[in-house]
Amino acid sequence: MVKKEIPLGSRDIREIVGFNDTNLKALRKFYPDAKIYVGDNAIVVEGEAGDVEELEEVIQNLLRIYDRYRKIEEWDVADIIHKVRRHLGKEKFIEIITPKRKVIPHTPNQQRYLESIEKHDVVFGIGPAGTGKTFLAVAMAVKYLRDERVERIILTRPAVEAGESLGYLPGTFEEKISPYLTPLYDALFSLLPGERVNRLIENRVVEIAPLAYMRGRTLSEAFIILDEAQNTTIAQMKMFLTRLGLRSKVVITGDITQIDLPRNKKSGLVNAIEVLKGIEGIDFVYFDREDVVRHPLVKRIIEAYEKYAD
Repeated sequence: MVKKEIPLGSRDIREIVGFNDTNLKALRKFYPDAKIYVGDNAIVVEGEAGDVEELEEVIQNLLRIYDRYRKIEEWDVADIIHKVRRHLGKEKFIEIITPKRKVIPHTPNQQRYLESIEKHDVVFGIGPAGTGKTFLAVAMAVKYLRDERVERIILTRPAVEAGESLGYLPGTFEEKISPYLTPLYDALFSLLPGERVNRLIENRVVEIAPLAYMRGRTLSEAFIILDEAQNTTIAQMKMFLTRLGLRSKVVITGDITQIDLPRNKKSGLVNAIEVLKGIEGIDFVYFDREDVVRHPLVKRIIEAYEKYAD
């Protein structure tokens, strides 16, 4: 075992370790066999020589972030770890380059999610809001389209999320369902220039539509994402899954704690977890609040609601 102290100097230790030690906890997730703790105005790491050497480089990089911004966010930890491991040749993680940004996984579960999408034809991403389920899936879809591994992207959601209230909204059907599809548009526009998104939609290379539009179709050579799948019925989920055509990839995302269906209807996502477990070619990736990469308050809000529910 090797022990190393990384001195902090005059830096604010609270900003370095994060609220409730979130940054230290993030480090421990990536290095479960090492001890990482606060010493006398220093970060102390203990473990195998390789882990300690790597951790020292990671922490020094994080301190440089602090020196520049006077703050270290939890997602900075994952970013730096990936960069250091790539530099050392220890990790080949999936990096998605789009015209507007570079997308990389920020947590081990996000890394596993992207790896699973590469390996399996059907992947379920299940967990709370803010864990990157939808955004990472859309980013992978853009990557597959750019690499010509698919001919089109299809993004879909259940159109009705709160009983039958949709029929009482004003406007045409397209205007009524538009709010339900907005998060999918948001993800696309954050990855691609607006004019390119509009052109892809006009040419039907990208299709964003309510789930009902999938009925009766065979979706081949496409990257298909079903978002908010917890609000599908069992029949809808079965209908969607049987649309899968040749050379297609399907990603299904949802949060089983946020089901808006009437109480007498079972969620198609919950049912699929039970029915499809263990089938070759299908994988389930579960996220938790530790994977939340939105504003740090989002994680605290999720924790507060979980405690309240208990």
